[in-house]
Amino acid sequence: MLIAQITDCHVTAAGTLAYGVVDTNRFLAAAVAHLNALRPRPELVLITGDLVDGGRPDQYAMLRDLLAPLELPYRLMPGNHDDREALRAAFADHGYLRADGEFLHYTIEDHPVRVIALDTVVPGRPEGELCPRRLGWLAKRLAEAPERATLIAMHHPPVDTGILHMDAMRCFGEAELGALVEDYPCVVRIVAGHVHRPVVVGWRGTVVQICPSTAHQVGLTLGPDDGGCASDEPPAVALHLWRPGRGMVSHLSFIGDYRKTPFS
Repeated sequence: MLIAQITDCHVTAAGTLAYGVVDTNRFLAAAVAHLNALRPRPELVLITGDLVDGGRPDQYAMLRDLLAPLELPYRLMPGNHDDREALRAAFADHGYLRADGEFLHYTIEDHPVRVIALDTVVPGRPEGELCPRRLGWLAKRLAEAPERATLIAMHHPPVDTGILHMDAMRCFGEAELGALVEDYPCVVRIVAGHVHRPVVVGWRGTVVQICPSTAHQVGLTLGPDDGGCASDEPPAVALHLWRPGRGMVSHLSFIGDYRKTPFS
């Protein structure tokens, strides 16, 4: 099974730019074209939050327009820039985005790898949280199929990356999540966004993989006194390949025109 992941699209209203400088809508259109051209074709696209930049209905309307050409099935998740109710309203035909309940959790059961989407959003706050209610929901879902290979998708990563200003906005409740993951070796990958960089961390018996944004990246600043900055490093799609008996391997497919030269 091949799962594609994109994240942190930060879509804006038509004719506007994120932060006044980044044409995030154009970047997402390029990501959609890239996904459509992938061979082999992914069976599923996970879009792991910060779908739009300000949680407004006009931004979600633009998001629908930009995703309309996507030829692959996709699932949406909220991030800290999203508004749950506006997302539900704009994608009311997406039955997995439940019309009741506070959190936008769901599972995807009809593939070789089970997917659990976990809502980490704290409205009005940049950081994420896994409260007892959310962890209780996850524990019940994991207990339902403890032998099935499972991927957990969340917007905020539960790990430190060394980029201090982003680590201050990670997902809290990570200790409790880690203890739960250790109890379920079926969790073969935790995928996240939020950091706008490719990051891989071995964690609590599994691997946490953070996908780059479809648009602007966060600069790699690992010094204790480094401030945050944006970077025009290339956007990418994460590809998570599951093969029975061989486990999961993840790749980045960079979006853009890059020359490929066959080996002689």
